[in-house]
Amino acid sequence: MRRGLLITLEGPEGCGKSTHSRRLARWLKGRGFSVVLTREPGGTPLGRKLRSILLDQESLGLTPWMELLLYEASRAALVSGVILPALKAGKVVVVDRFQDSTWVYQGWAGGVDLEGVERLGRAACQGLEPHLTILLDLPVSRGLSRVARPNRMERKPVAFHRKVRQGYGVLARRHRRIRVIRTEAPVGEVQEKIRQVVERVLKINRE
Repeated sequence: MRRGLLITLEGPEGCGKSTHSRRLARWLKGRGFSVVLTREPGGTPLGRKLRSILLDQESLGLTPWMELLLYEASRAALVSGVILPALKAGKVVVVDRFQDSTWVYQGWAGGVDLEGVERLGRAACQGLEPHLTILLDLPVSRGLSRVARPNRMERKPVAFHRKVRQGYGVLARRHRRIRVIRTEAPVGEVQEKIRQVVERVLKINRE
């Protein structure tokens, strides 16, 4: 690796981000790469505390604007404390959710001004953008049916989750770094498609 690589996995609820993040990280380690696997919100002591607040069903009264501020605080801690140091060391960083989630959930679906979301996100990320984003896509009803113990975000109305999926589609058309992979196929087949996309990016990164 000539330089570090930031890979994010995104998608609506139940799309398999956590499963595929772990599998991708194991595959990369098997290829000899130094890998950091983390998630949003979380990945730091502060992030874990904020995650418990954001996803707890008892966290009543949180508005999308409040959510935005808490998510960006968690992201700022993760970027400065984990992601940037790893990238400077030439590692591959795999993140389960990143700034795109906030744009979609709190902005597009939540109604917070999108320009405001983008400005705050750039500040929290210190201008950092993923080299590659894997967008795992599937119908909302299929995804929600996979959720065994829904948290506060997963319990939002179906109409909200439909807007989330719509927002991801908007982002995918806007950014070349986003590659859309459907996840209705068996896990092994989906993971193989992910690896093929990542392999192409790794090749470019080595040149």
